Amino acid sequence: MKNVVLLTIDTLRKDVLGCYGSQLNLTPNLDELAGKSIVYTNHISAGPYTQASFPAILTSSYFLEFGEPKKLSDRRTVVSEVIRQGGFTTAAFHSNPYISAYFGWNRGWDEFYDSMKEEVSPLVPYIKGNVVSQKAADWLEGYTKSGNYKPFFLWVHYMDVHEPYIPERKYIEKVDSSIDLTPQQMMDLFKEVLLPRDSSNPEKVELLKKLYQSHIVEVDDYAGRFFGILEQLGLQKDTILIVTTDHGDEFAEHGGLSHDGKFYSELINVPLMIFDAQFERGRVIDAVVSGVDIAPTICGLFGLPGAQGWHGQSLLPADAYESEGAFGEAVGKLAHKIIPTDRPIHFYQEGTLRITHRIEGDSWQMYDLQADPAEKNNVIDIHEQAESMKEKLRQRISWWQVAEEPVYRVTKF
Repeated sequence: MKNVVLLTIDTLRKDVLGCYGSQLNLTPNLDELAGKSIVYTNHISAGPYTQASFPAILTSSYFLEFGEPKKLSDRRTVVSEVIRQGGFTTAAFHSNPYISAYFGWNRGWDEFYDSMKEEVSPLVPYIKGNVVSQKAADWLEGYTKSGNYKPFFLWVHYMDVHEPYIPERKYIEKVDSSIDLTPQQMMDLFKEVLLPRDSSNPEKVELLKKLYQSHIVEVDDYAGRFFGILEQLGLQKDTILIVTTDHGDEFAEHGGLSHDGKFYSELINVPLMIFDAQFERGRVIDAVVSGVDIAPTICGLFGLPGAQGWHGQSLLPADAYESEGAFGEAVGKLAHKIIPTDRPIHFYQEGTLRITHRIEGDSWQMYDLQADPAEKNNVIDIHEQAESMKEKLRQRISWWQVAEEPVYRVTKF
């Protein structure tokens, strides 16, 4: 039985990766990995920001399934709990506060590092990926040095792509050497443009995008070094590596910046690849798959069933996967933080059709992604499948008013 490593790279857009068609050459290490991976072209995140997407990845459940959460509900089962109860070892290393021990995400881990006791700065408000990688490497070396160890599940998460976009000069040089900004000037751009979601100046939006791309170069470098560590420790041949993200990022494609409560492809159609050194070559899967499928896939690799109540199914073997469409939800915030008046938003995607309902205003959108990949033409009033797609979304959710406050519940399916 092989080990399993889940590498999640926060805020990773699909279109920056060469293996997904980018010509920018930002990600040589991830692209090389894709050459021996199953690469999914229609992996749909269950949410457009961390709090809404990680319940799917690690608990195969949806964000609002048990009401709007403050901390991880006891009714959710983390994949680490299943793996450890199955007799295997679990470890996690990351620096994202929303998935920290404070919010309950340390359940089921034999080793859990979330960096919350570390000092950070406003310019770099997280522990960088190279430090996270080294902590994971130190644990791996200590755990496997005897050669007689139980298979392990390791989760590593990088935050470096996330705003504020303040990359080091050496990474900016690989994207656009003409950019000449101090770290403080980059922070000012974050505060004055990105935080207020001011997309009115195309030149500033393009500059933000290039700074974002510079961080992509950075995390690809960290990922490459981490892959090298697995090889140096003799683990690569005995390890399945899953690489994905929680969500993407917007650069004014739909009038905004960052990652708010919207369900457009730049935010939710995200990378996913599964690497096995024994694969002779890569393979591309176009079926619609969901973030809720990741936890069952990990359990399946250990020969374990998923937890009761999980929504997803194993992605492996790939030929046996039967797409059931992708569902997701979030609080439909359109600013930096959720405010009390924000209301839920839900979506369902089947094939190349994606339908979205926003409770606020009772508004519907539907896009034919094959005919309109940029999602500019809302066909909810004219498409022949609009009513059937509405019904499929309604089957998965219900909502009603109680004392003028909305209550919402996911219907299990």
